Amino acid sequence: MSEYQYYEFQAIDHPLTDQQIRELRAYSSRAEITSASFTVEYNWGDFKGNPHQWMEKYFDAFVHVANWGTRWLMLRVPKQSLDVDIVREYCVDDYLSCSAKGQHVILSLRANDEEPEWIDGQGWLASLIQLRTELMRGDYRSLYLGWLSSIQGCDSGDDDLEPPLPPGLGKLRAPLERLAEFLCIDFDLIAAAAEESEAELSLDLSKEEITKWVVDLPLDAKHAALARVIDDDDPHAAAEFRLRAIREIRAVHAMSGSSRTGGRRTSGQLLARAQNITQESRRKEAERASQDKARRQREHAEQRRKHLESLRGQENELWTKADNLINTKQPKRYDEAISILQDLRDVTTAAGNSSAFFMRMGTLFSKHESKRAFVERLQKASLLSPAPQMALASRDGISR
Repeated sequence: MSEYQYYEFQAIDHPLTDQQIRELRAYSSRAEITSASFTVEYNWGDFKGNPHQWMEKYFDAFVHVANWGTRWLMLRVPKQSLDVDIVREYCVDDYLSCSAKGQHVILSLRANDEEPEWIDGQGWLASLIQLRTELMRGDYRSLYLGWLSSIQGCDSGDDDLEPPLPPGLGKLRAPLERLAEFLCIDFDLIAAAAEESEAELSLDLSKEEITKWVVDLPLDAKHAALARVIDDDDPHAAAEFRLRAIREIRAVHAMSGSSRTGGRRTSGQLLARAQNITQESRRKEAERASQDKARRQREHAEQRRKHLESLRGQENELWTKADNLINTKQPKRYDEAISILQDLRDVTTAAGNSSAFFMRMGTLFSKHESKRAFVERLQKASLLSPAPQMALASRDGISR
């Protein structure tokens, strides 16, 4: 298998300058570079830049996919739009880490697929980039998924307590589902975690709530907010104050999961519960498969019964037809003859007259005994009475 690596960076808040584009071009002559992105694929060689340094200096989002199983997502978020203290509660190892640099926080989410399949890196970042906006709006479910990826990777002890459990984990929108897929998280583990997650908390505020919050703000805070919103160089001012309003109106405990009635679970408890869910799902699937099989067998038996019922009174014609098919000496016709003989056997057996079938079958066998291909089909279909069957077996043993 040839090597494959895909790197993609996106600039969201500010376009790249001409100088920055020239700096990036020095790292790769093959990369596709625009004022908002840097994209490159490798089938040999390696990326010469430092993704983390590039995130600090140029970009707001990054994804790396390699065919040996590496998956890496980074998001850069303005500090004022994210509660760094809460974020750090989720960061326990290299699977999910964060670093503060200047006015930004850089989140890093990694996964290593132990059984990698060849996947194209294109499209991943486009499907995940909405998570950055959701984080800035106070939705921490992506962080919790990153923590699940961590404990699934067995780098966390079984006694480690889970971080704050965000609401809405039981109903993931498309970007969060894509993140779970990207990080190779077992969806049964997500289901186990979601059992204690509250219904999704709406991040929308009513006009009455907003009005009351604004009225209660100190005058200097209102002036500062208005100035920042008007300033074109501060694209996140509105988002920052909206997040502040949400936190203060809803209270931070609703966002962090501290309103749960139960205590925090351990990673070991979550992994064990996920295993139970998997086993229960398999049991139910096996039960459904068994029920489906039984239903199909009943349907087949009913169809067979109706078919045999339709043949009653036509036995002589069927014997004649089978004999004519055998006389053609064509293997395909032999198969048709065997099917007819099986129908005759079942019809006579259902009528309680199987001895008549085997008597006539003996006559037919004597007539066509020299046709080896046909006789082999008779043996395989068990259409001979015990005496001819044993004679054939004895003859075959002698010939061998």
